[in-house]
Amino acid sequence: MSERVVPEDSRQRRRPTKQGAVLSEQLIVETALRLVAQHGADALSVRRLGAALGADPSALYRYFRNTDALLLAIADELIGRAQDGWRATGDWRTDLRSMGLRIHAIYVAHPQAAVLGAYRTTGRPHETRAVERILGILRSAGFPDALAVRIYHAFVDQALAFAAQDAAAKALPPAAREGDEQVWQSVYGRLSPDTHPNIAATFPLLAADMRDSGYPFALDLTLGAAAALLSQEAPRA
Repeated sequence: MSERVVPEDSRQRRRPTKQGAVLSEQLIVETALRLVAQHGADALSVRRLGAALGADPSALYRYFRNTDALLLAIADELIGRAQDGWRATGDWRTDLRSMGLRIHAIYVAHPQAAVLGAYRTTGRPHETRAVERILGILRSAGFPDALAVRIYHAFVDQALAFAAQDAAAKALPPAAREGDEQVWQSVYGRLSPDTHPNIAATFPLLAADMRDSGYPFALDLTLGAAAALLSQEAPRA
């Protein structure tokens, strides 16, 4: 793609595509998400998108200047979906926990897209709304601004790092994923207590716990640490 983005009020295509749809930024992003889910990162091309939309590939230049701009829009769409239906309760730990779990869940539900974009900063509307909300939760809870920013940073990086890791594992070919899971039984389950006493002693618990993501517990640890920091700030108020 090239630098040929058309202003928003001039973008709309007058005639439907061959698929009977009118092109829009949202339609392109949703179609790109579907193609990436089906075919992986290689599907993020002008040619494939144009074919899926029933439109001339050059028409996509009216909406995105290049594939990286489209990737950022996809990443921002996932952030937006994570916030759909979210409602604040007024309890900062409950609100941050639900926000974090939503972010993690939406990325894991779209593993191929998550692998492509979980580490990007989009600067787009859904992301800026999420940043504003999270900072608002922290500041309303009484965290000083400097501490609120540091906790925001740790909270978001933790959510996205776990999301990217768990999504990457889910995006593995089935045979590779099953092979990784079997390692716990075929290797760790057979280690001798003479050479690996700690693994042998905890193996049943270890094998069971490693089947699931460590994110919910890590999130609770982070929020507990944040609460401890907030309690230290209370006497200063």
